[in-house]
Amino acid sequence: MSINNDPIREIFTRRVQPVSRRGMLRHAACGLSTIGLANVLAQSSPLSLKNPHYAPRAKRVIFLFMHGGPSSIDTFDPKERLVRDHGKPLPIKRPLAFADQEAGPLMKSPWAFKNGGQSGIPVSDLFPHVREMVDELCVIRSLVGDGVDHGGAMLQMFTGSSTFVRPSMGAWTVYGLGTENQDLPGYITIKPTLSHGGAKNYGSAFLPGAYQGTPIGHGGMKVEEIKNEPIQYLLNKGLTPEQQRFELDMIQNINRKHQELRTVDPNLEARIQAFELAFRMQTQAPEIFAVDNESDATKKLYGIDDPTTEDFGWQCLLARRLCEKGVRFVQCTHPVKWDQHVDLFAKHTSNAAEVDKPIAGLLKDLKSRGLLKDTLVIWAGEFGRTPVSESGNGRDHNPYGYTVWMAGGGVKPGFVYGSTDEIGYHAEENRMHIHDWHATILHLLGLQHDKLTFNYSGRDFRLTDVAGVVHEKIFV
Repeated sequence: MSINNDPIREIFTRRVQPVSRRGMLRHAACGLSTIGLANVLAQSSPLSLKNPHYAPRAKRVIFLFMHGGPSSIDTFDPKERLVRDHGKPLPIKRPLAFADQEAGPLMKSPWAFKNGGQSGIPVSDLFPHVREMVDELCVIRSLVGDGVDHGGAMLQMFTGSSTFVRPSMGAWTVYGLGTENQDLPGYITIKPTLSHGGAKNYGSAFLPGAYQGTPIGHGGMKVEEIKNEPIQYLLNKGLTPEQQRFELDMIQNINRKHQELRTVDPNLEARIQAFELAFRMQTQAPEIFAVDNESDATKKLYGIDDPTTEDFGWQCLLARRLCEKGVRFVQCTHPVKWDQHVDLFAKHTSNAAEVDKPIAGLLKDLKSRGLLKDTLVIWAGEFGRTPVSESGNGRDHNPYGYTVWMAGGGVKPGFVYGSTDEIGYHAEENRMHIHDWHATILHLLGLQHDKLTFNYSGRDFRLTDVAGVVHEKIFV
């Protein structure tokens, strides 16, 4: 048999033949070289740009997640009554708590609060660098969630559901808007946690796999273990780009033949798209991940020159570099260190020292580059902490009223929204449930939360489930 007539070789090397529109789109990802067909591929990619529902205030998101639950009443929500009534019994009936022991007495914050900037917003001494940037912050003191445990609370914060596997907020964002750079993932999560939901917190669930977050390392790794090869096996140093393209074409042709035999196989489609994206990423990703190429002044701004702040500083600087290159949603995670059931003072002090300067540096850098105005920066934990003591010197979980803040991206700078009660246990004024928070974030991105839906298993799903109210008072 002539090698030119070899049916196996034909499967591996055949090029696109005239087919239906759907078939053309299926084959378009495999080995295109002409400009016209490349444009078809770009337009048919699930990551291609999509029109928002209305003019967006923010184009991209950087989510700074503090895993474990920082204490609002020790950071951004001072309570005079806790100072006055320190050591007295809890004056209300305690709601459902994570700890099973009796509630301890009221406990004042061990940190002083000082007013910052022209806005005069009080910030505790835990965050002196962030306090210098408080005029850029929109501080929301009235967020409310449903989960008193880390797993449920984190799932709800990231996906809108505390009990079911649902697409993450980043996945919904890229699904709704696409991304500006087809050679990079639309959603990247840096050093995500492996616990309390793990990959479910940045997954795409029933959305196509192209919208899931791409992890850079994980929370158990040190920066030194990641920065030389942020995405493992991204570069193939043993083959030329042409050889890699030929090898990938063979794999993709086999995948497409398998796909033609199936009615719907989202996992196979996601795999096909992932192969193509990984190949394209080789052209840009190595340069973007080369954080060490930044100037000494920039690295100092983020605290990369200091062992205490190096880790989170590297994450924040990488987040800025990714956003500059068109990545839609970037998440940085400070590991599960904020869960202070005991030893609040020592551990919150060390935790804040690791992130304070990098966060302030990120805000300063984004502003100086003109990026802050259309980049929504979010700072949050999965819940706050109780105003009563646990084990004498710690605090339990509190999802009933806690603080998050946002900056840039169309929110009012130097602004405080909502409030908790006198002791900081329950949200009272302008109560914002997580569904409302998600609806508000999507609105800033130009997406109407109740129209951003995906039909799955006979039902239209959305990030906000069947709830969600946009809090427009925080908009510029």
